[in-house]
Amino acid sequence: MRLSVISAALVAALVGYAASVAIVLAAAAAVGATVDQTASWLLAISLGKALGSALLSWRTRVPVVLAWSTPGAALIAATGGINMAEAVGAFVAVGAMILLTGTWRALGQLVARIPDGIAAGMLAGVLLPFCLKGALAAQALPLIVLPMVALFVVVRMFSPAFAVLAALGGGVGLALITGTTLPELGLPVPILTLIVPEFRLSVIIGLGVPLYLVTMASQNLPGFAVLRAAGYEPPVGPALRATGVISAITAFFGAHTVNMAAITAAICLGPEVHPDRNQRWKVGLAYGGAWVALGLLSPLIITVLAALPGEVVTALVALALLGPLMGALSGAFAAPPQRFAAIMTLAVTGSGVAAFGVGAAFWGLTAGLAVYGLERLRHDAMPPKQGS
Repeated sequence: MRLSVISAALVAALVGYAASVAIVLAAAAAVGATVDQTASWLLAISLGKALGSALLSWRTRVPVVLAWSTPGAALIAATGGINMAEAVGAFVAVGAMILLTGTWRALGQLVARIPDGIAAGMLAGVLLPFCLKGALAAQALPLIVLPMVALFVVVRMFSPAFAVLAALGGGVGLALITGTTLPELGLPVPILTLIVPEFRLSVIIGLGVPLYLVTMASQNLPGFAVLRAAGYEPPVGPALRATGVISAITAFFGAHTVNMAAITAAICLGPEVHPDRNQRWKVGLAYGGAWVALGLLSPLIITVLAALPGEVVTALVALALLGPLMGALSGAFAAPPQRFAAIMTLAVTGSGVAAFGVGAAFWGLTAGLAVYGLERLRHDAMPPKQGS
């Protein structure tokens, strides 16, 4: 195990954790998770990523790096009227759907038929409201939030992966300087808390289905593409089956979906990690060890973030989601025939409208697919233009 392998794994784990832990905490708060349930959520999903990354890397001899779904956490945070037990029921269902996708090829083909622009429009609609709140946080607490934004922008010019981590460090430092007092800090050991799921059809449709689609479209597919771009044949079937099983099991302890990593995976795949590409799979073992440590530190991290002004955390979430929002907007409007359907999806999803107990993401997806279908019918019904 080379030092460069361990270093890359540590950097990838720290970047992935710091860049999105505030979003996971917002998701936990949105479904009414207690402090113990939130700590269990972070521990379970960290252990799930650790086990999955190490096992898949060892079995396939491919550097497989797993992550939690950051856009998925944002989707959960944007969903209202759902309690923790109902959310856990949806998480279990999502894990089962991912497992089924890795087992039954026809389901994967059906998901692939959803136009990319509409899927990206749904994701953009979920992310946009969180990003807009960043400006309000800057207005409410300019002395801390504006320097955070400036630090984020400057660091991003040189190292996009570390920009959110720098903003987090700057925000914590400025908060302490301006009078925020941290409670007495310790290192309590987190405990996995079993949560009995409650399966409600409207929640599975309104949260589970969009979470499944977001995980597949914005996490798993890019994750496989990153592996392929690095010269590896991604283990699509084994990865989907493993992450599906892991997600279904860790859901009973509050965790949402585990999936392929994309941005953090890129840190672990280059020649600087190991000159022999056939030995880079070992980064998955070191990465797993790093996530075990981060999971055990979850109560301490929750305590620190909870002590910060709410505007600091809001701004951190907004900054962390700017990159995914940029990618989603680019994908939504990339194909001209899908643009109107994509903007319809974005508008309905971003509105936060809910009906019959089903959340906005599902209705946005439904609206976009309906508009796209009507436009396709109109196009197919029109006679071909006569040549001059």
